[in-house]
Amino acid sequence: MKQVQTVEFEVEGQRESSSDAVRSPPDTDFAMSSGLGFVHQCSNPLIALRSPRHSIPIPARGLIVSRGVACRLKALKSVPNSDTVVVADESYGRKEVISVNPRLYDYLLANTREPKILRELREETATRHGSQMQVSPDQAQLLAMLVQIMGAEKCIEVGVYTGYSSLAVALVLPEGGQLVACERDAKSLEVAQRYYDRAGVSEKVIVKHGLAADTLKSLVQNGEASSYDFAFVDAEKKMYQDYFELLLQLVRVGGVIVMDNVLWHGRVADPLINDSKTISIRNFNRKLMEDDRVSISMVPIGDGMTICRKR
Repeated sequence: MKQVQTVEFEVEGQRESSSDAVRSPPDTDFAMSSGLGFVHQCSNPLIALRSPRHSIPIPARGLIVSRGVACRLKALKSVPNSDTVVVADESYGRKEVISVNPRLYDYLLANTREPKILRELREETATRHGSQMQVSPDQAQLLAMLVQIMGAEKCIEVGVYTGYSSLAVALVLPEGGQLVACERDAKSLEVAQRYYDRAGVSEKVIVKHGLAADTLKSLVQNGEASSYDFAFVDAEKKMYQDYFELLLQLVRVGGVIVMDNVLWHGRVADPLINDSKTISIRNFNRKLMEDDRVSISMVPIGDGMTICRKR
């Protein structure tokens, strides 16, 4: 058996221990391997991600399953697809949900329709510092689809970076459609505006350089409350609640606000991670769950998006 170092951690006041590898209990039908996980009970049950490459707990009612985690263990029986998320709570019917590993994500991207102009912007952005801030093609495709389904004409984006998501939205806006694009970094905006010009959508995009909160407040003060159809937020995480409150004033009833990075690289589900940004997103997610002003759907696309429909 592989010798490993055991570390202790605390979940909601309960001491637990974890290790890299443990021996499978004798009553199970498989041996320990790097691709299989183990189940242990804890005071804050989680869903378990079972994958040869990943081990990310996600909040839910159930049990923690993680690669090589030890704590009063019993093994989870293998399933046909080892790249799945399984809810241990039997009331969910032992439902297996696909976990996107690198191979499957490559397949997903290969089946994402990405206009040539967006591909060129993505490739240019990839050479820049901070390129990870750019949304993925599958995210942009979803945003554009939402705008089309809604028949949206007036949109807002908070956090433009080099313009990939805003360009995706502008490309599907109807004639006379409008997108207010809020970004504080001038150099990033230069790239975005160059691509708006190349794509022929500059007349649809109103660029607002500066702090997004100030821009949103000015829109409210100028009498534009309840006049926007769609908004997308991918900006300063500590400001999410402030952005959301302002956008709720600007978006009409039936309008949609999409919040990005709500899963925050899985950190929101890790009780050991408590940096200020992670805490901000956790708090925002919790408040949103209790907010009856909107209907919501959190979807695990990109770094997690929550789609909010104003009631």
